[in-house]
Order: sequence, then C-alpha cells, then structure tokens
Amino acid sequence: MIDAKARDWSERGLAGSHERWTVALSAVAIGAALLAVAPLAALAVLAWGETGDLWLHLIRYVMPDALIQTALLLMGVAAVTIAIGVGTAWAVTTFQFPGRNSLRWMLVLPLAIPTYLVAYVYADLLDPFGPVQSALRALFGWRSAADYWFPSVRSLPGAILLMGLVLYPYVYLAARAMFQTQAAQFAEAARVLGARPLRLALQISLPLARPAIAVGVALALLETLNDIGLSEYLGVQTLTLSIFSTWQNRGSLAGASQIACVMLVLVVALVALERYGQRHRNFTAMTQQGARFSPRIVLRGHWRYLAMLLCLVPVALGFLLPVGFLLYEAIRRMLVVGFDPDLIRPAATTVALAAIATVLVLSIGFAAVAATRYVRRMFVDTCVNLAGIGYAVPGVVLALGLLTPLVLIDQGLNAVVRAFGGAGVGLLLTGSIAAVVIAYVIRFLAIALGFAQAGFSRIAPEFDEAARMLGAGPATLARTIHLPLMRPALLGAALLVFVDCLKELPATLLLRPLNVETLSTYIYQYATRGSFEEGALAALIIVAVGIPAVLLIGRHADARIGKTFPGGR
Repeated sequence: MIDAKARDWSERGLAGSHERWTVALSAVAIGAALLAVAPLAALAVLAWGETGDLWLHLIRYVMPDALIQTALLLMGVAAVTIAIGVGTAWAVTTFQFPGRNSLRWMLVLPLAIPTYLVAYVYADLLDPFGPVQSALRALFGWRSAADYWFPSVRSLPGAILLMGLVLYPYVYLAARAMFQTQAAQFAEAARVLGARPLRLALQISLPLARPAIAVGVALALLETLNDIGLSEYLGVQTLTLSIFSTWQNRGSLAGASQIACVMLVLVVALVALERYGQRHRNFTAMTQQGARFSPRIVLRGHWRYLAMLLCLVPVALGFLLPVGFLLYEAIRRMLVVGFDPDLIRPAATTVALAAIATVLVLSIGFAAVAATRYVRRMFVDTCVNLAGIGYAVPGVVLALGLLTPLVLIDQGLNAVVRAFGGAGVGLLLTGSIAAVVIAYVIRFLAIALGFAQAGFSRIAPEFDEAARMLGAGPATLARTIHLPLMRPALLGAALLVFVDCLKELPATLLLRPLNVETLSTYIYQYATRGSFEEGALAALIIVAVGIPAVLLIGRHADARIGKTFPGGR
C-alpha cells in the first residue's frame, strides 16, 4: 500500500515536472520569436513617422542611386562568388593536382577576415601613393599618376571584387558538398559516352548542384547587404550606407526606417532564394543511398599547375595578402612589441560582450529547439522558425528597429519604479552595452538554432523514452543524455557565434554607448581618420580568432561528406 502511494506520488511529481518543463521551454521559444519580430514591427511603425520634405529628397536624390548601386553590387558579388566558388570547388573535387589537399581547406580561410578589413588593406596597397603604384612608377620611370592608368579600388567594381574575394567560400562550401555527393554512376556514364570533364560539369554536375549554389549565393548576398565598412570606405552608396547616413547625419529615424523597409524587400527575396535551395536539397540527396564516390582525375603537365594556380589565387588575394599586410604593419609600427595600452580596454570589452552574447544565444537557441522536441506543437515550431530570421536582417536595420522596443521597455521599468515611490532608474537598455548584446543575440540566434536542430536530429527518440521509463525527469534527461551527446554541436555553435560577435560592426557602431569601443569599432575609428595601419594589431586579433571557426566549418563539411563517401574528400 505504501509502495503504491509512493509510486503514485512519484508519477504525479514526474508529470508535474514534465509539465513545468514544457511550459518553460515553450515560453523560451515564444520569447525568442518575439525578440526577433519586435525590431521589424517597430521598424514598420517608425516608417509611418513624419519626415517633412526629407522623403521627397530621398526619393529624388538618394534612393535611385542607392538602389542602382546596391543592385549592381549584389549582381557583381553573385557573379564573382559563383565564378570563384564553383570553379575552385569543381577543381578540388574533380581533379588531383599538387597542393590539392592543403588548398581544399585553405579555400575557406577568407571567411575569417571581415569585409571592412579587406577594404582597408587594399585601399592602402593600391592607393596612388601606396606600395603597388609607387613600385610601378619606380620601375617604369613614371613621374605621377597622370602618366599612366591604374584601376581605382575606391569604386563599385573594386567593391564587387573585394567583397567576392571574401565571401566566395559560402558558394565554395555549398558547391563542393554537392559535387562530392553526386553519384559516380552519372559521371561514369557520361565519360563512356565521350563527355570531357568540362562538358560533364556544365551538363550534369552544375545542374544537380544548382540548389546548393543558390543557398551559398544567398548567404553571400545577405552578408553583402549587412556590410557598411567596405562600402563606406570605398565610396559605394548602398542602401545600407543610406540608412546609416540618414540616421546619423540627418537625424531622421523615420527616413532611415523608410529606406530600411525598402531594403527588407531585397532581404525577403534573398531569404526566398535560400529557402528555395534548401527545399530542393532533399531531392538531390535522394539518389545518394548506396552511391559510390567518383574518383578524381589526375592532371598531367601544365594542367596540374594551372589548377593549382586557380585555387591558390583566391586564397592569396582573399587571405594571405591581407593578413601579410596587417602583420607587416603591426611589426613595422612596433605594435606587437610596444603593445598599445589603449587596445586593452576594447579587447576586453569585445571578449566580454561576445562571451555574454554567446552564452545567451546558446541557452535560448538550444532551449527553443528542445521545446520542439518536448512539446511537438506547430505553434512552437513556428516560433522557432521566426526566431531564426534575425540572421537575414542587416545590422544597421536591426539597430534601427531595436530603438523603439528598448525605449518602451525602459519607460515601462521607470513607470513601475515610480509607481512604488521610486525616482526612476533612467535608461537601462537604450544606449547601453545591453542593447549591443541584445542585437548580437537576435542576429546570431539562427546559428545556435541550426546547430541545435542538427544535434537533436542525431539523438534517437528511443533514448528519451527509455530514460522516462527509468523515472528520469526532463531536467535529468537533458543533463545526462541530451547535453553530453550534443557537446560537439554546442562547441561548434559557441565558436561561430563568438567569432561573428567579434566581427560585427554595423550594429555595434550604432548601439554602443559613448566612449565604449570594441575591436571592430576601434579599427573603424582609425580608418575614418585615415590611419588604419595603427589598428593593424586589433585587426590581426580578429582574424586570428576567426581562423579556428572557419576551419571548423570546413571540417564539419568534410565530416558530413566522409560519412556518406568514406575516402572521398
């Protein structure tokens, strides 16, 4: 009788614990969705504000040029990333040549460098008084820039090329994964019919890889829209830069919000492109069951060196040369030996903000995905999907949209304090480092959601059922089964989120408190004063921390390919 009562109380306790756990996780998922949607809703409200004659001025003089420049920039970056990303992916997948094993992972390294750093480096290198043009004048006896023609990097073509050199790895990784997982039967049948490698690529490999390439291009273009440092430094008047200048220089939140709403149309189109590619990925993967990996073709003669050069040039221009320049400037200016004490505070602030944001992102992201596993309701799944839209919102737009919600929260807190006889607490969130952390959480939450979904998909539901039969509650289940099995996903997400927080410039620049600098804004301040080289050490710190993250991306892709095609890397 006592055992029956004890068992009954135990079952009731487990049921109550499970109910409280599901309610808490559901609340996290709903909160994450509201957190991501609130800035966009506030942006729509701000856009209805009164701008006087400013909107007419923007439509007449700003918007046409900004739309054209942005469209040309997006089309140019798409073309460059496709050409470099697909070309290099096809080369390292199809052929065997000297240096291939090293180049296949070195090709992802440009992702470790923020776009604005590449702009600063190449603007210095290719400036009329920079080392390249100075060497040309000394070599050919030219006396001034009027004696010869040299392409200007401070132009739209220069921005397209530099952006493409940094962002092509998105397309490279996506294309290479698809090329490697295409069944050997297709290639062998085509070769029997006399198809050469180029024709095989154009008629079989590329059409099958088109959805994955679309995903890579969409991600690269979203990063292009998020950029502000490169476009501002090179003089390209994009929509992002127009939002920034309208807000900061003209002091018009409504005008900036109206431009941001126009920009969100492009964002929606790019997200639709990315989802289109994801939707068709499963179709192309259906043929992989039991497939064999197609052996690589060993190149002979000058062709093997041509393939090596094809893969080495993007790595050299997109990573080795910028890093070499930064290292040279840091050594030449004695920045390493005579460490600038003014750099300690921005570095500490950067690490602290990135660490706090990473912990919050992982906690919210993994808890929200856990809610979809425990609750299994369409509403919760929808909330989790909405929570991931922040990755598509440019930092400038996100910062603009966050202002109103943060002000409303501060006003609400002050009203509560005054209701209890207090004097108010002022602005706790608006204009504080908390605003920067919130922006980081919204923008990079999608990374944790993606890793959490991948991690949970590898844990069989039978584990949960067996643990519950043994009397384990939700907390015990999470602590003893889910977290240990998801440790690789947690570490991967933590590293990527931390590095992305280090590199983020637009949101940090607009939301940080006065006299508070991070590494990215520290470099930006030097660049605006025309002395970017003084921030070379800070730039090297960002790049050095970013290298493990991008290598993890490449390793993760190779691991997935290796499971499907052992030895096919």
